[in-house]
Amino acid sequence: MKSGFYLFLIILLPAITYGQVSRSFVQLKGSFIEVGEQPYTIKGICYHPVSKGKTKRSFINLEQDLELMQEAGINTIRIYEPIDDRNILDKINEAGIKLIVGFGYNQGGVFDILSGSVLDYVKKYKHHPAILIWELGNEYNYHPEWFNNDINIWYSALNKTATEIKKIDTNHLVGTAHGELPSQEILDKNNAIDIWGINVYRWDKPQSFINEWKELTDKAFYFSEAGADSYMTIEKEGFSKGNNPKAQAVATREILQQIFNEIDDHNGVTLFSFTDGWWKAGNPSQQDVGGWAPNSSGVPYDGAPNEEYWGIVDIERHKKEAFKVVKEIYHSNK
Repeated sequence: MKSGFYLFLIILLPAITYGQVSRSFVQLKGSFIEVGEQPYTIKGICYHPVSKGKTKRSFINLEQDLELMQEAGINTIRIYEPIDDRNILDKINEAGIKLIVGFGYNQGGVFDILSGSVLDYVKKYKHHPAILIWELGNEYNYHPEWFNNDINIWYSALNKTATEIKKIDTNHLVGTAHGELPSQEILDKNNAIDIWGINVYRWDKPQSFINEWKELTDKAFYFSEAGADSYMTIEKEGFSKGNNPKAQAVATREILQQIFNEIDDHNGVTLFSFTDGWWKAGNPSQQDVGGWAPNSSGVPYDGAPNEEYWGIVDIERHKKEAFKVVKEIYHSNK
């Protein structure tokens, strides 16, 4: 009896430490997220902070960023690679923000899908109260060349890994981020996926996607990427060429209003993105025009994804006009 009791404590201790055994339990009720049996709408942001002149992610500005996120009404951060630092996870949790943790396919064996080390991360942090969703891959359907031109290699790994995660963690959802609308065949091949993140760039009209999804399936989904950059490559639709935060703000308002007008049909959005990324298109010590992303001709309002201009704050954390839009809409949708 005594040894069994101690074993029970050892297993339960991480959850007891955080005091979140019931409050952090994440599940689906139908096709909608609940956290601790309470409805949860994602009012989120994509977050990959890289300092000026650098190319690797850094959390040196985390406290400032979290304060800005709280001001904007952001309750969820979507990251593209896991954070292996409990102190950082604790700060995010203390800010009242949850995490969608992204895992790559081949990251040299560091918490990746190919090596299976993603499971090590899940085991390590499955009791942490900041966790909302484990998310496998980011629009890999656009990159069959990463899988010897056989995208089915990816889908096989995706469903297998999702199944393995659910064996060791029944308290969180497992998802993936897909570029645009998947086919019925893809949905059927990946029945272990609880929730689909969808990266959608359809000018300023994401509502059209919602209708298509409803016709296809009743599975849970959220917008894992949507938004606009603040640089106009050409003059178009009344917006002048060059740095144009007004164009970004107008597009962001249209996108978010449509998404939240239809919130009864999905789980919310992680807008792309929090801060400008000077590392993406050229010299990381300066802000360059350019960059390219698959299926990005739908970026408002010039059809060109200027990759270093997507933040709702700039690299110095000055608020762009889009920040005010996000703050207004996120706070008005309780």
